[in-house]
Amino acid sequence: MKNFAYRFAMGLLAFASVSVRAQQKDIEAIKTVIAKETFSFMNVNRKTWSDTWSKVPYAYWSYSDSTGTSYVEGWEALNKTFDEYFRTQKPSKATITNEWQEIRVYGNGAYARFVQKVKDDIDRDETSQMRVLEKSKDGQWKVICVGAIAKYPKE
Repeated sequence: MKNFAYRFAMGLLAFASVSVRAQQKDIEAIKTVIAKETFSFMNVNRKTWSDTWSKVPYAYWSYSDSTGTSYVEGWEALNKTFDEYFRTQKPSKATITNEWQEIRVYGNGAYARFVQKVKDDIDRDETSQMRVLEKSKDGQWKVICVGAIAKYPKE
């Protein structure tokens, strides 16, 4: 009986360590996707930006700052909303840093919250952001929801 209990405990310990490593791998992949989504948007790379999103009708994007609040529902509307941006904007030379507050993985879904600081030669912007992601059938994390609220007043 002691041998069984020992083996059972060792099995649980091994499973737990594999699970923690797998979750850490997911967290790193999630951070990478979020950084890629932001970087490609700021650098006007529509294909790469689009590749970070899941093309689902429940995709959602929202942003709020001192000038107003905007939100878009559904991938088709979201993709269309940014047509002019990707046609007319110039790539940004801003430095972007994310201060990760929380990342939670729930099976094939994840929630991430962070403070994003964008600094260029003209201005500095700070936003509280969150992302919801889903793991696609091919095992890749994809964004389904973006929420960003600008910090005001600027310091």
